[in-house]
Amino acid sequence: MNKPKQKGTAAETAVVAYLREHGFPTAERRALAGSGDKGDVSGVVGCVIEIKNVQRTALAEWIEEARKEAAAAHAPVWAVWHKRRGKGSPAEWFVTMTGEQFVQLIGEDS
Repeated sequence: MNKPKQKGTAAETAVVAYLREHGFPTAERRALAGSGDKGDVSGVVGCVIEIKNVQRTALAEWIEEARKEAAAAHAPVWAVWHKRRGKGSPAEWFVTMTGEQFVQLIGEDS
């Protein structure tokens, strides 16, 4: 396995472990599906999570990727969980979404 793939796998594994420890016992890494990809984590109902562990931040690109994957998964909520340099725990990483997604997540009608 190449180094970028190893970094991605490690980040996905860390986020899944964190989710399981915090009330999402069915969270697991999702198998790659090419153009029909539905995010990096399954088992969080109604939510697509795209995980990134890379040097270069590309939020706009990542947001569009997560949006497409959410559509493929028929998930109403999606986010990008990206590793923060120098921080080992996913609890200290960043989770990015659009304002529309944020309002949907916290809104009374959700």
